[in-house]
Amino acid sequence: MTPSSTRKVISVLGDGGWGTALAIVLHNKGHKVTLWSAFADYAATLKAKRENVKFLPGVALPPGLEVTADVRAAVADAEMLVAAVPTPYLRSVMKKLAECYVRGTPIVDVAKGIEAETMMRGSEVIRDVLGADVPVAHLSGPSHAQEVARGLPTTVVAASSDLALARLVQQAFMTERLRVYTNPDATGVELGGALKNVIAIAGGICDGLGFGSNSKAALITRGLAEIARLGVAMGAKRETFAGLTGLGDLITTCVSPLGRNRYVGEQIGKGRKLREVLATMEQVAEGVLTTKAVCALADKYRVDMPITRQIHRVLFEDRDPLQAVAELMMRSPKAELEELQ
Repeated sequence: MTPSSTRKVISVLGDGGWGTALAIVLHNKGHKVTLWSAFADYAATLKAKRENVKFLPGVALPPGLEVTADVRAAVADAEMLVAAVPTPYLRSVMKKLAECYVRGTPIVDVAKGIEAETMMRGSEVIRDVLGADVPVAHLSGPSHAQEVARGLPTTVVAASSDLALARLVQQAFMTERLRVYTNPDATGVELGGALKNVIAIAGGICDGLGFGSNSKAALITRGLAEIARLGVAMGAKRETFAGLTGLGDLITTCVSPLGRNRYVGEQIGKGRKLREVLATMEQVAEGVLTTKAVCALADKYRVDMPITRQIHRVLFEDRDPLQAVAELMMRSPKAELEELQ
């Protein structure tokens, strides 16, 4: 239980698996938590069943965790907001929030994607809608919702250029089963969480094609190299990508069967088409549209991202996955650390 002096009123915007898991964690720590759903009928289902049967089945919503579809009611007294909305829908939710947002209320963005149309990260979308002065932190790291909701030990990072805000988020979320570090490199933490989803699709394709551990290890290593190249070009610190939101999250999402982006890639590797795979999924695979944004960013910053380019061709240009692998393997020889020299 959180001491009364640090007990907060927190609203989680978004009833997906991750938003629900964080709402449970925050409630169990002693905060007064409201979970907001964009859909009145599903909010009613959550209230009636006390379980998120669609996005987090098998995990009970604890008594006292409030659920609403009224955004004004959700944020009326909130001292902290958690934006747990998939990136493609974040802007529309922020526009709803703009009608009742109380200036100065900190927002913790937990989505892992880049807006395809604007190439904006989640924090940039939030500030684009609500104003440049909005205090925004980002929470990221290797953290599957199912594991966090069940209390399995997990470690994440709270990032903000405002260290006091990062520490506020750390204090609000940290428990004996959820360890939270801070990092002032908000750009790097956000990019690491978003870009790893693109590489996770490639990891799934490897699995779908029946490749082995050698292939997966090479993909993770070289995928991390190109993530870091783009991150540094955009002002992030290279060392951030060796941490939880870079290497840590990349390993989890490329290896775990729980990963949505890895699943998409696996199905494509088995011969299914993207539209067919997505049509069967309830939750959003952020890496799909993020792939478009990352390719645009690579062009803008003139960064070589060969894995991402091939994933874009497989997803959107009907490139055969085996042909994509062959083209990656047969690129011009180069030194492993050439980009660091």
